[in-house]
Amino acid sequence: MAYGETEKLARIKEFTEKVLQSDKTGHDMTHIERVLAMTQHILATEPTANAFVAQAAAILHDTYDDKLFEDVDLAKSRVIKLLTDIAVPAEQQVEIFNIIDNMSWSKQRFGEPAKLSLAGKIVQDADRLDAIGAIAIARAIQFGAIKGDALYDPTMPPRHITTKASYRKGDGNTVINHFYEKLFLLKDYLNTPEGQRIGIERDRIMHDFVNQFEKEWQQKDY
Repeated sequence: MAYGETEKLARIKEFTEKVLQSDKTGHDMTHIERVLAMTQHILATEPTANAFVAQAAAILHDTYDDKLFEDVDLAKSRVIKLLTDIAVPAEQQVEIFNIIDNMSWSKQRFGEPAKLSLAGKIVQDADRLDAIGAIAIARAIQFGAIKGDALYDPTMPPRHITTKASYRKGDGNTVINHFYEKLFLLKDYLNTPEGQRIGIERDRIMHDFVNQFEKEWQQKDY
């Protein structure tokens, strides 16, 4: 059966819904839908980007994330089979996987990611923008609760993280520290003009929250 791009994206979304249906970490389909919507929004400002590749990568980007899956190779093989079954051309598959494999914060911050296409930069911005702002505050608390992190401990300062292993290690981490260790840094790593514009306001919202949180904790807001 021959699939047009609209039908392919629908099949890709159906696949992702099944893969992420039990997620409780904030990397569920509501996250995917927001990243996809932001990808489509930024695409409208970047008409030279490959829209199909960007949208496919946006939908699939958490389907074999090592934060979520113990057997990453098996999870990725299922994505490869899907794209092959719906006849996504090989060159598009290569670009989709290059985006997913190199768009993460840890890969850019601590590794040597391959150069992303414009489509990849758009998806990277869309994913990072979902980690900035009001929803991001709720997701950070949700993810910290799942991991068993403390909400805040003023005796535990934010860590100076230099490797992915130390970034993923839970020792010394709190939900509020996560803002200093990652979320406050994301604004300066956005690629596109539209992503950067949106990031400025969302970053301000997070700083306002953390500033107020720390004032209340220290009883300095009255």
